[in-house]
Amino acid sequence: MAGQGHESVRAGRGMVAAPHWAAVEAGRTVLEEGGNAVEAALAAAAAIAVAYPHMTQFGGDGFWLIREPSGRIRYIEAAGYAGAKATRALYRDAGYDAIPARGPLAALTVPGQIGGWQLALDSAKAHGGKMPLRRLLEAAKDHARAGVTVSASQAGLTAEKLDELKDVPGFAAMFLKDGKAPHAGDVLRFERVADMLEHLGAAGLDDFYRGDIGREIAADLERAGSPITRADLEAFRAVERAPLHLKGQHLELWGSPPPTQGLATLMILGIFERLGVTEPEGFAHVHGLIEATKRAFLVRDKVVTDHGRLAHDPAEFLTPARLAREAAAIDPKRAAPWPHRAAPGDTIWLGAADSSGLMVSYIQSIYWEFGSGLALPATGVLMQNRGSSFSLDPEAVNPLEPGRRPFHTLNPCFAALPDGRVVSFGCMGGEGQPQTNAAVLSRYALFGAPLGEAVARPRWVLGRTWGSPSVSLKLEGALDSTLVEQLARAGHEVEVLDAPYAGTMGHAGAIVLHPGKAGLEGTHDPRADGGAAGI
Repeated sequence: MAGQGHESVRAGRGMVAAPHWAAVEAGRTVLEEGGNAVEAALAAAAAIAVAYPHMTQFGGDGFWLIREPSGRIRYIEAAGYAGAKATRALYRDAGYDAIPARGPLAALTVPGQIGGWQLALDSAKAHGGKMPLRRLLEAAKDHARAGVTVSASQAGLTAEKLDELKDVPGFAAMFLKDGKAPHAGDVLRFERVADMLEHLGAAGLDDFYRGDIGREIAADLERAGSPITRADLEAFRAVERAPLHLKGQHLELWGSPPPTQGLATLMILGIFERLGVTEPEGFAHVHGLIEATKRAFLVRDKVVTDHGRLAHDPAEFLTPARLAREAAAIDPKRAAPWPHRAAPGDTIWLGAADSSGLMVSYIQSIYWEFGSGLALPATGVLMQNRGSSFSLDPEAVNPLEPGRRPFHTLNPCFAALPDGRVVSFGCMGGEGQPQTNAAVLSRYALFGAPLGEAVARPRWVLGRTWGSPSVSLKLEGALDSTLVEQLARAGHEVEVLDAPYAGTMGHAGAIVLHPGKAGLEGTHDPRADGGAAGI
């Protein structure tokens, strides 16, 4: 793995980028058979939910940004709400001061992801898509039936989290071998998942909530002791909302609105543009992005909550006057005091595009590695633990209430550049997502780095990210030692990682639609197990 020389992929008719090759290939073959970008993204999303189950599965949430050939950006929010029985009293009476992170009581929000797939499928059809659903789910079904090879990432995280997951109902039967963590290269088969996908391919995605699959999910949840009911599943619908939008000085940006932290990505880039940094990769670039992150996170933590319960319009924080005020509060030579409470999160980002100009930036997640750990026996659905981010304090920004959607670290993005390029980009990695988004896009769009290098070059994360409990400024070992010393002298609490390039920095990716006949360009993070492929 190397930051220099990591090349992007070029293609003329279509492109897919994802963190696992099974997803890349599932999407690529759909494009090759005449499917459009949204159909390719759906196939990739289904395949990766089988091949990368520690990061994403079928019991999570998802967020779509879809760019239409006209240039219009549409946004789909597929975030599940807390179940009807998920009250603060339930947890207090059970002796909890906070919502547990694992087990049935951590599985307290409806999985919204499949509802988002339905709206995306509707969008695909509106743009000429003719692929039957069963074809889009085929690669995922076949992988589940035949077995998938355990990645090094999955093997390592299973071993690391074994003590907190092995006794959660259903987990051992689905993800362990003889009660032990599998090794990289072992094969795991998911027969119930394959059966579910075959059924959905015939019955339709709505069946996940209001049909036979929904009935099985509800029955398994009730038996396990989850506070999600059949009525909660039946009532769920993904929704379309207006995306966040920022017309910057050098960039036009779109992001996902609350309950996601898309506001943070747009604020970081909007603030950074105003700092007057002229050279990439040096102290001013890295320090400027870190300090812009702090300003954005302070706003995020006071503002972002369930979209239906917002006390402030997020657009207020994206005005030129507000961004200029935030930029003026940054000391160009000294680090502002930190830390604050940080949020973990495991996720995948994938993108797709076709030659018509239809593009996708998509993220789906089960929150922590393996989510709640609760694997449902009838369907193989692994339930997320996103609801564990709720507070039992009724005065908190995100208090637990039935029907409320939790805070999400997920935030897919789009950017339009002055020369006509359009960029679909995103990242997994909890707190690191908006930071990596800003690092990658500033390198590529503001300083002209090649796309592959913009993603692969050494990175940093302020605060907690997936797989790490500390809240320091974590720096990859490959970062220049002089830069590390400069950051430390400026007052940053630096922690240099042993690895030159580390998975804890998250897995980023991007697809670029070039103007005219210049075609498509894609890349995905060498820190992951995937890449980009085109036709």
